[in-house]
Amino acid sequence: MTNLIFNFDNHFINCLPADPIIENTRRQVVDACYSFVDPTKVKAPILVAYSAEVAQLLELSEQDCQSELFTQVFAGNKLLDGMKPYAQCYGGHQFGNWAGQLGDGRAINLGEVVNQQGQHHTLQLKGAGPTPYSRTADGLAVLRSSVREFLCSEAMFHLGVPTTRALSLVTTGENVVRDMFYDGRPKEEPGAIVCRVAPSFLRFGSYEIFSSRGDIETLRKLVDFTIRTDFPHLGKPSIEVYLKWFSEVCEHTADMIVHWMRVGFVHGVMNTDNMSILGLTIDYGPYGWLEDYDPNWTPNTTDASGRRYRFGNQAQIAQWNLFQLANAIYPLIEQAEPLREILSDYAMSYEQKWQSMRASKLGLTKHIAESDPQLHQSLHEILQLTETDMTIFYRRLANVTCESLDLSDDELITPLLDAYYDADSLTVDTKTAICDWLRQYQLRVQQDGINDETRRQNMNQVNPKYVLRNYLAQLAIDKAEQNDFSMVNELLELFRHPYDEQKDMEHYAVKRPDWARDRAGCSMLSCSS
Repeated sequence: MTNLIFNFDNHFINCLPADPIIENTRRQVVDACYSFVDPTKVKAPILVAYSAEVAQLLELSEQDCQSELFTQVFAGNKLLDGMKPYAQCYGGHQFGNWAGQLGDGRAINLGEVVNQQGQHHTLQLKGAGPTPYSRTADGLAVLRSSVREFLCSEAMFHLGVPTTRALSLVTTGENVVRDMFYDGRPKEEPGAIVCRVAPSFLRFGSYEIFSSRGDIETLRKLVDFTIRTDFPHLGKPSIEVYLKWFSEVCEHTADMIVHWMRVGFVHGVMNTDNMSILGLTIDYGPYGWLEDYDPNWTPNTTDASGRRYRFGNQAQIAQWNLFQLANAIYPLIEQAEPLREILSDYAMSYEQKWQSMRASKLGLTKHIAESDPQLHQSLHEILQLTETDMTIFYRRLANVTCESLDLSDDELITPLLDAYYDADSLTVDTKTAICDWLRQYQLRVQQDGINDETRRQNMNQVNPKYVLRNYLAQLAIDKAEQNDFSMVNELLELFRHPYDEQKDMEHYAVKRPDWARDRAGCSMLSCSS
């Protein structure tokens, strides 16, 4: 029988204060960073899929991952020697309001492992049963949300977006009751568990909770632990190092948001408890991909009226969240001005990164401050003149020639037609506006002195051909709920190479079909899982 071998160091629980109460009862947990809690055993787990790359990080073989022991461990039914399961305590601002204690309500960390390269990874089961932080919930997860989390975690990694990872997806053999849209129509759905993997699952809210309670001693312990563990290059914790650390968190956060904007990802629920201290995309709930280019779009039904977390607002929300983190660590620094300066630097840094990213999406070698903002603004406007698929537009823009300036409007726009949801209804005025912009773009590319082939290659390295559109995830979910896991695994393989052509997979690089416009799970989603 296969024996899974991990080197557990469990650094987090060995260095930080534990909840002294062992009973798994819902409660306010004070003066502690975590509570010990075991996963709830499930009836009949079945392995749906696993990520070969994450398995390799953890030094697991293919044989290991296909073993019965693997399935039992990552369903929460069996603990390996060295595993010390726990749930983290944290708080958070939800939709702009302080929500108090939140914590790992449906996530249980199995332990922390170190591989032979010295890399540190925390193994976390999502949907493995209640914890002291579950409040009125059951701590479980359903298959539909678990498929979405599993696939998107790995898809984002291969897109080059900073993210937590996913090792495995297991069905439990048990049903879970969920009211998907909170409309009084609950139903049973198949249950599932995802094993998430990250160097750390600490969030902005992990620090906010202790500051909000005036527990500065535990706050200091947690910040010092974070610096020593994940930011050791900054030096020994001190006021100066706290400021350097906050600055680096801001920088990592800016990088993450720029990548979201580059690939058209909308997180959907950017509460401070869903913001990683490492600048990783975390908590894949009601996320979505910007198909029709609409900066005001949000995939979250809970956010439908206020649109706080809409695509075009993500950078500003990230800064707001960083402001809350600054407030949380202020008691350790007691200097407001340096924190304000760092937050101001975030805005400037993000703007520079964003401009550079937009230039790279257009295949330009650099951003020219005197002329390019107008080029980008005009593009922003023409993308909204008619329903335009963002992913396909940028991918096909690489095929527009910039070496010939004497093309007719019809010749010029032809490579882009697949990006429009109703190309046949493009008005003369809309076509003219698009072609006017394309001619500006041609001149700008010629100014760069880059040939079409080189530009095409560069653009196709930053503009993906394949993204996890909601309707694709829903098709995989539909099959998985009938115990057919083939599409989950096919999409997992597809998104290992999202920038490649993959000739046999062209049917996954098309616009959202009409049937998916308003279908649950394909357009809007709730936080329910």
